[in-house]
Amino acid sequence: MRHLILSALIVHDHLVHFYHLHGLDWIDMAAATQADPAKASKIVAKTSNRGDDPADLYIMKKRLKEFVGTGQLGFLENAYFLGGNNAYRFTPEENLILAAHYFEGLRVQLQLARAMALFAGKNPHAQSMVVGGMTCYDSLKPDVIGHFANIWEGTMEFVDNAMMPDIRLMTKRYPEALSYGKTSNFFAFNDFHDPETGKDPYFRSGVLWGNDLGKHEELDINEITEHVARSWYKGDAVLKPYDGVTEPKYTDYDDKDKYSWSKAPRYKGEAMETGPLARRVIAYARGESETRKALDGYFKATGMKPDQLFSTMGRTVCRVVETQMLMRRMKGWIDETAKRINAGDDTIYQRWKMPDMAKGVGMCCVTRGALSHWIRIKGGKIENFQMVVPSTWNLGPRCAEGKLSAAEQSLMGCPCPDPDRPVEILRTIHSFDPCIACSVHLVDNRGGEGRTFKVL
Repeated sequence: MRHLILSALIVHDHLVHFYHLHGLDWIDMAAATQADPAKASKIVAKTSNRGDDPADLYIMKKRLKEFVGTGQLGFLENAYFLGGNNAYRFTPEENLILAAHYFEGLRVQLQLARAMALFAGKNPHAQSMVVGGMTCYDSLKPDVIGHFANIWEGTMEFVDNAMMPDIRLMTKRYPEALSYGKTSNFFAFNDFHDPETGKDPYFRSGVLWGNDLGKHEELDINEITEHVARSWYKGDAVLKPYDGVTEPKYTDYDDKDKYSWSKAPRYKGEAMETGPLARRVIAYARGESETRKALDGYFKATGMKPDQLFSTMGRTVCRVVETQMLMRRMKGWIDETAKRINAGDDTIYQRWKMPDMAKGVGMCCVTRGALSHWIRIKGGKIENFQMVVPSTWNLGPRCAEGKLSAAEQSLMGCPCPDPDRPVEILRTIHSFDPCIACSVHLVDNRGGEGRTFKVL
């Protein structure tokens, strides 16, 4: 059930990010109003298992045209694509298909949120996972797992016939996004264990250095430290998370040294990217068969090369490929849960006692990457509790040695032909699926003018 909760959460987040948070960096909704739905339906029939029926696409075009025609553009207001930006290259028909999937995805993600809530109580932030096990006894019913299975089936169809064809088309239309947005190093935690059989976890921990698919190693969590020299916190000591201190000390937004509320996590002194790209390239470097098969098939279908995974587009490709892989793996967990429920197995919790003195770390492979919670216990109470989260790894500031974070590295050399509409920068920052409201500052060297863009 924990596997089903976490996998439903990851797939939900990947879907929402791909379409509703990152999609409009690539899709021109206004251009879709010029599409021929009949031509668009033929594209759908060629790229998926869905039939050649243009009816829904006619309805989508009509609704978009009416919406744009009102002048009340809502979420399209001031969007970069409305001015005919050359950075958008889908044909009107392709834009119509992706626009239709954008809105279909809203319904699919709602069902996924319900699926997670069947065992977790709500989405996000599961309420049924506690120290000692699970508390969702009322969910141990055949009709509950049957409901989950029905949602899985509908989601699987959408992933296979919408998300996967859409990312393949995106890769072909935006080949330049395979050449920028690079970072240097990657790491991931273990997750989706099977403690009863002793099988390897589905997501395995590891480290990959220097964009080299032949250079990976095992992860040593004792090598994780946090820097605050460039962050709005007191002091400048480099500490291990067990000893971490989080005491705010804001100076000024334009401070030349301190410029972020994020700490700067480092592994062996280096900045690391974490998330779906990290998980897939580490698995690919290891030669794990499932990832190799999925990505090699993708390379064959699109002409993409393995070393192009280290890019803005590669980050997005890995997110969708991982979604499809995880969805397929979920079927086994659904069947196993149904088997246990039908057998009357209700052993999901055991009593526990807080130790008088201890320390420990909980690690989880969540949507955006490697999440860890570090705790010290003294006198039967929490003495120190620190979290090192994926968006801190990806979006933190420079460390005491001045080394750039993953997101900062990704913007080096990122093209920006139109500083007033820096869509390439948005695509790169959004490709990390940032979990904070971050600001990107852009200076036009030609005019010396500063611009600020809030990335939501």
